[in-house]
Amino acid sequence: MRQPEDETALKSGRSRLRRAHERGHYDRESLHQVLDAMPLAHLGYQINGSTSVLPTLQWREGDHVYWHGSAASRAIRAMAGSEVCLTVTCMDGYVLARSAFHHSVNFRSAMLFGVAEKITDEDAKAASLKAMVDHIFPGRWETLRPMNAQELKATAVLRMPIEEGAAKIRSGPPKDDEEDYALPIWAGVVPMAMELKPPQPDPANLESVAMPDHLSRIRIG
Repeated sequence: MRQPEDETALKSGRSRLRRAHERGHYDRESLHQVLDAMPLAHLGYQINGSTSVLPTLQWREGDHVYWHGSAASRAIRAMAGSEVCLTVTCMDGYVLARSAFHHSVNFRSAMLFGVAEKITDEDAKAASLKAMVDHIFPGRWETLRPMNAQELKATAVLRMPIEEGAAKIRSGPPKDDEEDYALPIWAGVVPMAMELKPPQPDPANLESVAMPDHLSRIRIG
């Protein structure tokens, strides 16, 4: 049966899953959920004819995904105006089956394809950097020393429209061969999650400075 258009909005020849296609999701909501859950991304790009991968933080604003770096970075300069592939993965657990062949992992991943656009308007760039900080640390930007002109100039912000890609999700117990369920072998899932530890203050903090309330609102996962 043909899927509704909104459920296949991001599907293309290169984003379509060829194997385990039942794990594929091509709607924006599924992609957004993975992007919003994991700030760490890996960006594949070409530089001087060679393929490289850059780990960096990403954040989403509407139907665009953003990342930043040094304005002097060779990687950032190579990406601007070029095709890139951005991936994000959340690992949720080890899946232990009754055979080695059927061992797996539970995970949520997103892969996006597109052309990276460099944000040149300084007001827009500053707004995006604020959005990055407040996405991870809600309310922190307003407590910081204001960004100066040199810092803004030294920072590049790139973005890419969320128009082509796929989310791939695996959850639940192992899937064994039918005859293996009768074997006396333990099977199941070992759950896994990223955990934020209690904040550790900088030894150079002024004695009068207390930990801000916004640190209790950080969420990852």
